[in-house]
Amino acid sequence: MKKYMLPVMMLAVFEIIAVTLWLTKGNIFYLFNFSYIGCSIALGTTLFIREYKYARRIVQLLVGCYMLVYLGLICRENMQIEGFWYYLFTGVFEAATIHYAVAKIFGPLLFGRGWCGYACWTAMVLDFLPYKVPQKPRKGIGWIRYIAFAASLAFVAALFLAHVGNIERIMFWAFIIGNILYYAVGIALAFAFKDNRAFCKYICPVTVFLKPMSYFSVVRIKCDRSKCVSCGKCSRVCPMDVDVTDNSRKRRNGTECILCMECVKNCPKGAL
Repeated sequence: MKKYMLPVMMLAVFEIIAVTLWLTKGNIFYLFNFSYIGCSIALGTTLFIREYKYARRIVQLLVGCYMLVYLGLICRENMQIEGFWYYLFTGVFEAATIHYAVAKIFGPLLFGRGWCGYACWTAMVLDFLPYKVPQKPRKGIGWIRYIAFAASLAFVAALFLAHVGNIERIMFWAFIIGNILYYAVGIALAFAFKDNRAFCKYICPVTVFLKPMSYFSVVRIKCDRSKCVSCGKCSRVCPMDVDVTDNSRKRRNGTECILCMECVKNCPKGAL
């Protein structure tokens, strides 16, 4: 049973969050929300341990569709970064602010950029495209993400400064239009750069939150150097170009690791 400690630990973490928010906020929705996400992640990690090929994809669909369809389209909550700025400016710790605090600001201290690998509804679609392994060298245009980050903040700030009415409705349509743009740009970049994760590497504004916290992540891919034969297979299959053979936190593209476990699955010596 020792090998199942990770899914048990992840479920326990999300259950603690679920119960804490339920009791402190007085809203049973949080119990359902984080219990559902925790169970989905625990299921996926269990399937991975049992070597089921599509374990991560199942989690992506379970969590991604829930966030996009149920929370976004049905409940009309903007779970994109604009929704985070909106609730932050209104001083309300609800919906997107809680989501960002757990998944994208403090959560990465525990599980790094696991959100990107298992729960992002944009990546959920992009990972079905044909370029799962990058076909071209990484571009030096990651600075674009900071422009996108600043633009999202400026957009919401302008709405408040201009005292625009019915901002909640604007936020819902920003969620719809924003997702359409994300998918369009993500798909276009994937084919242009022959890399499904090009959007994540160069455009996604959420990574501005994720990257610094991921540096200190507890859950990391580590290499047993005594087993490694330097075949380079892990580097070739990594969608984020991470040098997982280097155990240093300063390893190449270290804060980009999405814990997809492709390197672990493809290592011929079980060194990862």
